[in-house]
This record gives sequence, C-alpha cells and structure tokens, in this order.
Amino acid sequence: MPDPHPIDVFFSPRTIAVIGATEEANSFGRAALWNLISSPFGGTVYPVNPQRRSVLGVKAYPTIGDIPEPIDIAMIVTPASTVPGVVAECAAAGVKGAIIVASGFRGGGPTGSDLEQQALAAAQQSGMRLMGPNSLGLIRPRQGLNASCARTLPLAGSVAFVSHSAALATAVLDWSVAAKVGFSHFISLGSMLDVNWSDTIDYLGGDPGTESILIYMESVGNARAFLSAAREAALTKPIVILKAGRTEESARAAVAHTGNLVESDAVFDAALRRCGALRVSSITNLFAMAELLARQPRPRGPRLAIVTNAGGPGVLAADTLLLSGGQLAPLAPETIAALDAALPATWGQANPIDLQSDASPERYDQAVEIVARDKNADGLLVILTPTIQSNPTRTAELLQRHSRKIGKPLLASWMGGEVTAEGEAMLQRAGVPAFDYPDTAARAFQSMWQGSENLRSLYETPTLLPDDAVDHEQVAVIIDLARTEGRTVLDEIESKTLLAAYGLPVCETHAAADADAAVAHAEQLGYPVVLKLLAVEATHKTDYGGVRLDLRDAEAVRTAYEQIIAAASQRGITSRRVAVQPMIRGAGYELILGSSVDVHFGPVVVFGAGGDLVEILRDRAIGLPPLNTTLARRMMEQTRIFGALPGVRGRAPVDLAALERIVVGFSQLVADQPTIKEIDINPLYVEAGRILALDARVILHDAALEPAALPRLAIRPYPAQYITQWALRDGTPVTIRPIRPEDEPLMVDFHKALSEQSVYYRFFRSITFDRRIEHERLARVCFLDYDRELALVAVQQNSAGNTQIIGVGRLSHQRDLDDAEFALLIADGFQGHGLGTELLTRLVDIGRREGFRRLVAYMLPENRGMIRVSERLGFHIKRTMDLAEATLALS
Repeated sequence: MPDPHPIDVFFSPRTIAVIGATEEANSFGRAALWNLISSPFGGTVYPVNPQRRSVLGVKAYPTIGDIPEPIDIAMIVTPASTVPGVVAECAAAGVKGAIIVASGFRGGGPTGSDLEQQALAAAQQSGMRLMGPNSLGLIRPRQGLNASCARTLPLAGSVAFVSHSAALATAVLDWSVAAKVGFSHFISLGSMLDVNWSDTIDYLGGDPGTESILIYMESVGNARAFLSAAREAALTKPIVILKAGRTEESARAAVAHTGNLVESDAVFDAALRRCGALRVSSITNLFAMAELLARQPRPRGPRLAIVTNAGGPGVLAADTLLLSGGQLAPLAPETIAALDAALPATWGQANPIDLQSDASPERYDQAVEIVARDKNADGLLVILTPTIQSNPTRTAELLQRHSRKIGKPLLASWMGGEVTAEGEAMLQRAGVPAFDYPDTAARAFQSMWQGSENLRSLYETPTLLPDDAVDHEQVAVIIDLARTEGRTVLDEIESKTLLAAYGLPVCETHAAADADAAVAHAEQLGYPVVLKLLAVEATHKTDYGGVRLDLRDAEAVRTAYEQIIAAASQRGITSRRVAVQPMIRGAGYELILGSSVDVHFGPVVVFGAGGDLVEILRDRAIGLPPLNTTLARRMMEQTRIFGALPGVRGRAPVDLAALERIVVGFSQLVADQPTIKEIDINPLYVEAGRILALDARVILHDAALEPAALPRLAIRPYPAQYITQWALRDGTPVTIRPIRPEDEPLMVDFHKALSEQSVYYRFFRSITFDRRIEHERLARVCFLDYDRELALVAVQQNSAGNTQIIGVGRLSHQRDLDDAEFALLIADGFQGHGLGTELLTRLVDIGRREGFRRLVAYMLPENRGMIRVSERLGFHIKRTMDLAEATLALS
C-alpha cells in the first residue's frame, strides 16, 4: 500500500468541525456549516460555538476539545485575532488539518504576520496541516464534499482548479456552473501559510480522478518545491497556469546591465519551461487549454494545416499562428496531388487549404482525411463559415469521426453563432475543441505545441561534455581577497580570471599602473589595443573613460593612458590602474551572457544580443541554472540574434556547439558560487573559430550575509558532493557518482549486460531489452529531480578504454515523507565483487545526510544475495511469502 499523501486528510475526511459556526445571515460561519450539512460527503459535521447549543439544527459544542470523537479537519471561521488560540486547541485535540477562512493576516502588517507565525507554530507542534488563511475552502464534487464558504456547488468533472485568490475562486465557480465545466477538485489555498503549491500539485498529480490541473497564481512561494512538484505531475497531466503580472519588488532589485534585463515575468516563463507547465493570459484560455490538452493528443511539432471554406478566416488563423511562433505545414507533393483530384481547381494548392464557399460536408470530410495523412502536418484546424451551400451540422457529424484516429490534434472553428451552434456542440461532445474564432484556435494550437516542446526539451538527451577541471582554489582566492578588502565588486581582471578558472574563453587583459607599463603590455599583446580604467569602489564599479580608439603605437597608448587618468581624477577617482587588452576586429557578433538574482527563483542566466545597445534592443532569453547542452541551445534559440549565428549574408557560421559549452560552463559557475550576486560578460564576441569575453563584471553579495541567507537555485544542482572513488576487490578503480542526463547512452549498454534473472529480481517482472532502453523510460531514470530522487552509478573504464556503468543504486522519496526507498542493480559480470555492499553503504550515508528517518526496500524472497547485503548493513528483514521488506532506522 502506498503511503498516504500528507494532505490526504483534507480531501477524504470522515469528521469535520466548523469552529465559529453561526446562524447569522450572509456569514462565513453559516455558509461553511450549511454547505457541509447539505452535501452528501458521508461524514459527520460538528458545529463549535460556545454561545449556542445548536446551530442550524445540529448540536453544537463549546470547544473542539468537547467533541466526543477525533476530528479529521476543522474549518476555522473566527476572526483573525482568535486564530492562533483556536489552532492551538485543535492541535491539542489531535485535529489533523485546518482550513483558515479568516483574512487580515500578513496583508494587515506586522501584527497580522505575527498572528500567522503563532498559528503555524501551534500547528507544527502536533504535525497538523493548515490551509489558508484567507481560504474559501475546498470542494470535491464527485465525493459530495463541500468544505467551503462558496455559494455554488460545481459540477463533477476531471479538471482540478487551484486558486491563490478566494475572490477569483468565487467568480470562477459561478462561471463554471453557467459554462457547465466540471471539477475533480476546487481548492482555494489562500495565503499558503502551510499547504502550498508543491503539496497540492503533488496530491493532484497522483489523483486518478484528475486529468488536468489549472492554477491561478499570484506568487510562487517556495520556488524549488513548486518546480519539483510541477515537473513530476506534468509528465502525466497538463498543468496550465494563469499568473498575475510582474512584481515591483523584483524590478527594484534589478541592478546593473544584467539585472536591468531580468524581469520577474520573464523569469517565471523560464521556470515554466523547466517544469513542462503552460502559461495562459486569461481565465477563458485557462479552461480552453485544459480541455484541449486533456482531450487531444499533443502535437509533435509546430506545423499546422488549415482547412477552410473562406479565405479571410484562413489567412487570419495563419497570421496568428506565425506571429505566435508556429508554422504552416508545407503540404507534401502527394497531398497536393490527392487534393487536386478531390477539390475544385481554384483551391490554391497551398496551406491554408481553401475548399471554396460551396464546400459540402463530403468535401470537408475528404479533404481532412487527405491532409491528416500528411506527415508534414503536426495538427489540423478546420474552419467553417456559414454560407448558403454549407451545412455546419452535417459537416461536424462527418468531422467528428476523425478525432480519434488521426493521432494528431484536430481543432475546429465553427463561426456563425446560432447557425453553427448544433454542429459546434456535436464537435465538443466528440472531443474536438470548437472555437468561435479561428485566430483563437490557431493560438491554442501553438500553446499546445509550446507545452509539448517544454516537456520534450526537458528530457532530450544532452551532449556529454568533457569533465573540465575547475580551478576552485583560484576562484576562492579572488573572492576572499575582495571580501577581505571590503569590496563587493571584482575589477575586470579579477572577473576575467574567475571566468577563466571555469574554462570560459577571455580576452587576454593586463593591468598597468603607469604609462610605461601600458606601453609594455601593448607591445606584448600586439597593436591595436584597448585601454580602460580599472576603478573599483566598495559597492559598484564604473569604467571611467574607456578608450576604444585604434591605438597602433606607443605614443598613442601613452596619450590614451594620461587621458583616462585625467578624466578619472576629475571625477574624484584616484586609481591609476588601466586594463590593456587587444582590440578585436572582425565580422563577428556581440552577445551578452550574464546572471542576476530573481527575488523568487534565485540566480538566473541571461543570453542575448549584447554591446552598447543591449538595454535598448532587449533581445534576450532567460534560463534557470544549472543548464545542460540541450537546455542551453533551447534558451539561445529564443533570441533573434540566434538566427544570425549559423551564418548569414556570407558570414561564416559560429561554432554553436562551442557556444553551448560556454553557456553550460557559465551556468555551472553560477550554480557553484552562491556568493556571486551578478555577472556580466558584455560583450561576448563570437565569430567563426573565435569566442572571447571582451568585458566582464562580477558583483558579490555583501559579506555580512550569512550563507543560509544567500539566494539558492530554484532547481537543485547536480550533487557533486556525492562523487567518490573506490576499487573493486581486484583493485579495479571505480568512480561512484550521481547519475546525469548525459548517461542515457551508457545506461543502454548497462542493460545489455543484465541477465533476465537480474532484471526480474530488480523489477519483479520480466521486461524486454527493447522496452528497458526506450528513451521515454531511460529519461525518467537519468533525468532526475535531485530533490526527489538520487541515483548513484558505479563507472569504470573497460578494456577498450570506454566508460561503462556497472552498477546503479537509487534512493526515492516522495512528497514530504521522512522515508526513502532504495533499490540496487548490478551488472552480472560484477556481482560478487562487493559493489552492491559499497553502493548500499553510500546510499545509507546519503540518507542520513539528506535527513531521512529510515530506508526501506522490497525484495523478492529468492533474491538472497541482496537480502544478505542488507542484513550485513544492519537492515531488519521482515519476510512474507511474496516479499522481503528491509528497513533501517537512520535517526
């Protein structure tokens, strides 16, 4: 039996107390009690009111402690000032969860925030969970549970709706009844003092009655937990999010070049790309996309074929598609030939496919069948405008038979209101989303593709990069020196040295303290050169008087040096140090590669067009570190400048693979160095055969900031601290390290080395080799969320000098549970060499370091070797006829 989810109690209660229940008209206390006693959820409801013996005819109790049986959840509808005391009483009575309806907490200033913290502290003493405050409550229509203060009971359905705002939740509830939209769950989280996005998405992701998850969000809260839960759930269920706009706080926090390019809204979009969720801009689109994603297959590409009986609507749909990033499907020659035979000669032989105004239902049916077979088309949009010759209902009747058999999205736009209403309803019943307007339909297809692309990119196997050594000692020396001197800014030479320590290519730069030194460095580098002042103040850096003239001789360098120093002196800058570097000439491009801190998601990476006009052009993309080569390429592809990098107008192409590696290395620097607040590489000069960081700037967090207070990454980075060296009993060296996405090809070879018995022991059933090495399956094995799962691989060099995986150990833990489950799989040729014992020893150590309470594993009784290994390491073995359960307490 799987362990219950930590918030299961809210959705399957048997006993509910309403604290503050009253008969006062239009009160939350009355609404909450009435909704519960009038809904058929099958449990018992207890009003709590010290002033009354009964409320709405139901016996009332003075306090929660006076109720004669244990209470699963309590609805607290008392004023905010009383909530901490009420929560403490609930905790003492053993209540498992409470919904706090009251508002006026943190939004009311320090006093409200204090009330929240008091309530949370009281709940945590007993492990009670809190939903709210400012929560409308929750509804499970199919189970008849209405633990809310809503005035409307929605229909039952397969869509879960979760809202930050109680007011918006109320509006959506009213709208859903009129629109006949049904819900599996309707949840108002309120201010998320305790139960948050992560808890709720986790729960809904595992709920069999929920097919899609809709979210209205005002703030992210715990960004790492949100992304972790959303990424897991999005693999099987669409997650569609409507989020309020940019935050002023994030805009105020932006400083310097990179910071000015980082907008909170853009960071949020980047975060959604890392978890596979989809963002929409309106409530209407929220529900339309949920229905579309739940009822239609996801497109495999961005190419849409449009079939229409009117040119104007077809062109409108095509324009919208192209402007939103989609593509018109190029019709294959055989498709054109088949359409030529079936359509009037005037159909146009192009996409959109114009069936002409006299198109009959049969003409529509034939055209759709032909186009659906075209491999160039990733989806179809069928548009009908009412004409004298058209028959919207009969056309819909024929069209609906294609919805389940073409294997790609089929969308419709039945224009015309009442004339087309019957046909539109017929399509909707058949699972073909029918839109009032063709541009809306085209935009919906593009959104479908974007969501699919987000997921695909997450699990696309990246290129394996060489393990370039990072000079961590050099990095530490640079940062420690700046902090010792009370600086938060590194000068340009320090910044470039730090970048070079991570293998990033930098323009050779030297510091000169006088004109003679400047000339000497210019001679060493070779003319022409660039001179820039090196001036660092305690909290910022400014290049006063950078000279970028064509300095081709010693006299020009001396003159430039004196000009820079004089200009600095006039501004009160006493530094006499200048940077001397070669002037780069060529037909290349100036890019920017930078990092800044987002108030919610922590450090982010920025890539785009650079140079002096960077803030005007604002051609940039944002990614969340750490990045791999696939994610780096996808981020770069979002910019306009990327279109020029493969080579345009006779320019040779830039080495995109090398650029990917630089972006990945830069993201690793950001992930490794939490003391860095901001980095600019602007410009990053790129051309065929050459990539160089010409200018660099690094800003540190204040040294007074405690390590625990430094912004952390929204996505847990690769846990390099668990990389260790070991040797087999025969002395063969082995590296034991966490698995990486790049290991997928090695995992294919690993499965070749497994016997049927080893597979059976590990998975409790036989699985064919072809099934075991499918990309979709191995992606789940190699592409891990290290906050939820950690796998160790034992790697060695074989006799041919190739890297091979010889064993895998895995720790899995779900949600907020304290237990982790382990599993081991050793290649047959390496069993009996102590590898299983070593891997399990490492997993036990990791379990302790990660704070788990115990480790658990389930084994077949005949898997005696694994049982013996577990026993030797202190696991308690509980045997049944079918399974052996191994458990080890870690604390």
